[in-house]
Amino acid sequence: MLRRIPAVYRQRVGHHDQTTGRGATGRALLTGGLLAALIAIGVPYGGMVMQGSRLGLSSATPAAFFLLFVLLLTVQVGLGAVRREWAFGRGELLTIFAMMAVATAIPTRGVVGMLLPMITGTFYYATPENQWAELIHPHLADWMVVADIEAIRDFYEGVGRDAPIPWDAWLVPLGHWLAFYAAFYLALICLMNILRRQWVDNERLAYPLAQVPLAMVQDAEESRLAPFFRQRLVWLGLAVPFVLGSLEALHHYFPAMPSPVLETRLSLLRQIVVLRLDINFLMLGFAYLIGVQLSFSLWVFYLLHALQEGLLHSLHLQHTAELGTWSDAGMGHQMIGACAVLVIYGLWTARAHLAEVGRRFLRPGKDEGEMASYRFSVVGLVLGTAGMVVWLWQSGLPIWIAALVVVVALGLLVALTRIIAEAGTPTITSGMIPAGFTVGAVGVPALGAPGMVALSYTLVWVGDLLVFMTAPLANSLRLGSELAGDRRRLLWGLAAAMLISLVLSTWYTLHLAYTHGAVNLHRQYFSTFAAEPSKFAAQQLLHPTGPDAIGWLWTGGGALLMSALIGARNHWAWWPLHPLGFAASMAWVMNHIWFSIFLAWFVKTLVLRFGGAALYHKTVPFFLGIALGQIVTAGIWLIVDGFTGMVGNRLPVY
Repeated sequence: MLRRIPAVYRQRVGHHDQTTGRGATGRALLTGGLLAALIAIGVPYGGMVMQGSRLGLSSATPAAFFLLFVLLLTVQVGLGAVRREWAFGRGELLTIFAMMAVATAIPTRGVVGMLLPMITGTFYYATPENQWAELIHPHLADWMVVADIEAIRDFYEGVGRDAPIPWDAWLVPLGHWLAFYAAFYLALICLMNILRRQWVDNERLAYPLAQVPLAMVQDAEESRLAPFFRQRLVWLGLAVPFVLGSLEALHHYFPAMPSPVLETRLSLLRQIVVLRLDINFLMLGFAYLIGVQLSFSLWVFYLLHALQEGLLHSLHLQHTAELGTWSDAGMGHQMIGACAVLVIYGLWTARAHLAEVGRRFLRPGKDEGEMASYRFSVVGLVLGTAGMVVWLWQSGLPIWIAALVVVVALGLLVALTRIIAEAGTPTITSGMIPAGFTVGAVGVPALGAPGMVALSYTLVWVGDLLVFMTAPLANSLRLGSELAGDRRRLLWGLAAAMLISLVLSTWYTLHLAYTHGAVNLHRQYFSTFAAEPSKFAAQQLLHPTGPDAIGWLWTGGGALLMSALIGARNHWAWWPLHPLGFAASMAWVMNHIWFSIFLAWFVKTLVLRFGGAALYHKTVPFFLGIALGQIVTAGIWLIVDGFTGMVGNRLPVY
């Protein structure tokens, strides 16, 4: 019998327990691999050459949703028309989607769009004024960056069509980074696999992002057109973002056409608080699938955060330590403290499950259809984590600080993934990243110059955090729970999709850069992001500081408040606020999505009050259509723009 789940994590939504016979079949893995290759090429082309909608710019992996939509309405219908049993089964479709999801998290913001600029930018953008040649270059591990000046210049400026890629300059650093990502992704796969049963079976988290593909493929093999697409409410919901998004796209073609206004700003308390009132259909749809108490807490805590930040700024009481572009001193420290408690309490909640993991590790038995044996997961987590620590140590970090960075990074990724799995945000960002936290926690003198430079290159894999692999991994493993029998083939499929996407997108982005010039592809990646590691390291080396006591106070304050919120929710049945809302409130992404969460909460509250659960379940297809519609609209117009040659027609996807 399962033990009682504490109230802080108890979900009030349904959980789909049905499994299906056909899962990671050979043809499903082959199809998933081919579509992963398409994503590896198509996402960089659409975002960098066409400058259109960026279907890889979200941990929700929009490209996977769009291609599943296309697959179900074309290939699946065609196969079913020829012979019913040739159509993909539900489990096969879930396998294909899972492979596409992890593949989408790599080509641009997730890996390649950060890696290639950052390992070349320190030389291309070095000037006598920024002093990088004196401050940074002597401390760089030569195997970690591209050092061939001519190859770098051609990469940024281009050498024309069919330009050869100078692989001799790239193979050594790319090989070392591939080794790091192999260790990193091994650790993430094993960590998410260990947590899967606790989150899916014991705590029954909502996984709103996974609910859309589950609904799309339900009974898909039983008829030519999946039942999802025969519901009028689905198409009605999809039509809302499609019509408004199409008006925005047509405005780009015909500027005289009016463009719909889906965002505005509201100033309060003499402009102390400025709120964005954006309508984000993706968030509107997903937020409708979570409990009203959680959605209420998300927008309430965001408003409290905005008020707190505005008051501190107006009173000049905000923490002003300089910790880099992606680390907000004060509020970021507070979020780190909250996330630390979220992870620690989550591990405490899972103690019985983790004890079972330990028992299976010491006394392995039959797998009984588990995603992979716990022995493999524990060993893989240890090996992957150790590999990351050794790699960072060899790059210049003191080994104990390398271990600290890895622990903070993995803990932060687990916390952010927990928010996505439970709250349904398309993506979530951290107000503080491991590099900024480490500088504030231990100080620059403890790092030394080589350590500070090495720390700055952690921005490659845990810097921006708008797209991170643990989110699609968690959702993919949730989908894997629907597959009957031994599911280890799905894990191999996910690993294959990652490798295909990483290798192909790296090659294709290099090809585009040497053909067109990287600075002509995407200025943010190849100008702004390219300089971030060296800017961060140079600023800290020029103005070194010791451990930040005020930052530790902010971190402790966030941890104490999060602990109090968890305690209140566990001990008082009437307590109205979910602590997850506090942890998420300090993410800058909340500026854009809080109002859509409020709208979803407001509508769902009215529906439940006047129509009860029956009316709510009837309205769910409409909101599934709304969430899917924003992605489908962006994908359709990206295809249209490809045929017309239109450039810069960008619709939002998060």
